[in-house]
Parts: sequence; structure tokens; C-alpha cells
Amino acid sequence: MTDTNKIILINITGEDKPGVTSALTEILANNNATILDIGQADIHSSLSLGIMFLTTEHNSGDILKELLFKSYELDVNIKFKPISEDEYGRWVDMQGKNRYILTILGRKLTAKQIAAVTKIVAYQGLNIDDIKRLTGRIPLDESARSAKASVEFSLRGTPINRTEMQSQLMSLTSELEMDVSFQEESMFRRMRRLICFDMDSTLITTEVIDELAERAHVGKEVRAITEAAMRGEIDFEESFKKRVALLKGLDVSVMEEIAESLPITEGVDRVMRLLKKIGFKIAILSGGFTYFGNYLKNKYNIDYVYANELEIENGKLTGRHIGDIVDGKRKAELLKLLAQVENVDIRQTVAVGDGANDLPMITTAGLGIAFHAKPKVKASADQSISTIGLDGILYFLGYKDSYMDEKV
Repeated sequence: MTDTNKIILINITGEDKPGVTSALTEILANNNATILDIGQADIHSSLSLGIMFLTTEHNSGDILKELLFKSYELDVNIKFKPISEDEYGRWVDMQGKNRYILTILGRKLTAKQIAAVTKIVAYQGLNIDDIKRLTGRIPLDESARSAKASVEFSLRGTPINRTEMQSQLMSLTSELEMDVSFQEESMFRRMRRLICFDMDSTLITTEVIDELAERAHVGKEVRAITEAAMRGEIDFEESFKKRVALLKGLDVSVMEEIAESLPITEGVDRVMRLLKKIGFKIAILSGGFTYFGNYLKNKYNIDYVYANELEIENGKLTGRHIGDIVDGKRKAELLKLLAQVENVDIRQTVAVGDGANDLPMITTAGLGIAFHAKPKVKASADQSISTIGLDGILYFLGYKDSYMDEKV
């Protein structure tokens, strides 16, 4: 008589301790069982271990008996569930479905935020395969807590309406003071290699042209033009020429003074240090000025700087620029060019910026992030960060604090 196959799922819960997984899988090994799936999670030293295995009808009784005795010896709880071949087949078929990574980020994360996000996930017909915390464990003393929190969900399936889902998630970011990234899981997501940053209001918290304008006593006029350009109300090239013309006669020594006191955005030191350690090539693509871009390049060992060159005669600004203007279109072109130079697929690139002139590169990159962006930019981007500093990018890339802060 032919011995039939038997598929069994066991779930083990209890206090986490060394040797539990080893002892239970040894029983399966001694009985020639085949492990079909295995997964484990640990929350506050509480173990949740699942193992699905294939054995024969003849051996299954002995295996279950041995597992039951061993679980009693280890002081853990064990449950058994038989799985039919049809159930197993449907589960295997799920492997071919699309996979996505949804990351939530904020100064702190609450049950309300997580409930709102997972409600959208469920409504769109996606299944949560895995959840992991990317930031460190949370102390009860709020004063000792990190200024950021991030959780990553691994999802499987196909959204009923991805555009609607994206819109719903982005609406939550404003309502619940959080940031959300929804990305398709692929080999490219795990192999990002080139990142391009805007400079003004991204790497630094000011617009340098406004700082120059203050020194030239034309601050009000320049700020009005800057704000209109960032909102996308006037063409960037036109606004650039108008603002630069107002700087005519300013002494170049002022540029050095401003550079040495640039207000660096929260998280820049950490993100630059870690991106270089990981092996990223880093570029500044800015509608600002090369003088300040080069200052940051030297400070953070940045690989490329493309920005606008101010014309200088006799130690003073002429009110004109040299060469082509780096506008939104040019930023997207430079992103593509740098990807070719570095032999990087465009899907392995990241672009980060805040203004309307950053949208072309944000939408071109494999991962485009609107950072503390103007409403029009945030509405047009798939990912945005508005609640924490620039190192929030690292969580959207999938890195955990426990790895990132290991002597790097």
C-alpha cells in the first residue's frame, strides 16, 4: 500500500530562548521531513515560530508526538494544523503575485496611524506578509526616545486601484503627521546606487539666493520671485535671470561668509556618512550656485555638483550667469547622464528635492522623494518626507537602525 503525503503546519509560541528552533527542526530532520516554509518573529522576548513541513502519513504520528513532548520540555506552546494539497497549491500560486514594500515614518508612530494605513491595504486587496520595525526599540521615557520611528510592511497582491491607493496614502500623511512610501519590490529597490539631491531647502534649510539678496538689500523682491518659482507659477529660467540681475554689484566676499554659516538640514550628516559607506555615488543637482554646491561637496565628499555659475568681474557680481541654466529639465537630463556614466540602471537611482523644478528628476528616478516640499510637488510625487530630517531617506531605502549605526 502506497504511503500518502501529509502537509502539516506547526505554530510555536512562548518565551524566546536559544535552542528552540534547533531542537524542533532536529526532530523533523531525524524523520526525513521536508520543510516547505519557515518563519519566526520575536517581540519583547516572546517567540512566534511557524514551520510547514511535508512528511508521510506513516511518519506523521511519530513526528507530532515527538514535537509535543519536546515543546513541553522546552516550555513552549505548539499547535498543529493539517494543510490540504489544494490549500498548499493556492498558497504556492500566491508566490507569483506582485510584491510591494510600504514604509511608514514619523517622529513617532501610533496605533491610529498604523490602523489607517493597514485599512487602506486591506481595502485594496493586499495581504501583509511581513512587518518589521526599522528604527530602534522604544523606551518608555519619552525624553529618551529617538526623534523618529519607522515600520516596514511587505505586501503581496495587486491593488484594486493603485492610483487611488497612492492618493489615499498621501492624504494620510497630512492628516496624521506621518510619511508613507509605497514601492514595488524588485531587485532594483535593493540595489540603489546613485542619489541626486537638490541643494537649497533640501541639503540646507535656506535658499542661498535669498541670503545673497539680503546682503544686496533686495531681499523682498528676490523672495517674492523665488516663492512664485517654487510654486511653479513662473518659469524657472525667467525667474532665475530676474533674481540674479538684482544681485549686481554684490561683493564676492559675501559668498564666503554665507557658505561658512549655511544652515544644514537635520539628518544630512548621518545620511551622507551612511550613503558613502554603503557605496552610493552622490550628486548635487541644483538651481542654485556652484560656489555653495562645491562647499558642500568638500564638506561631505560628494561626487558631483551641477549648479549655476555666477559671473564675477573685479570682485563683484555682474548680475549675469555663465553657461546653461540648471533648471528642472536639465536636472532630469543630468540624472540620466550620471546614471550612464556610473553604469547604473535608472531604476537604481534616487532623486530628492522640494521645489517645482525638482519634479522632472523626482519623476524620472527609480525612487523620487519630495522632501518638505511645496504642496504642488508633494501632490505630484509618489513618496514624500515632511515629518523628520533627510536621513528618513534611509528607511525608504529599507535600512534598519541596528545595521546603519554599527560603527559606520
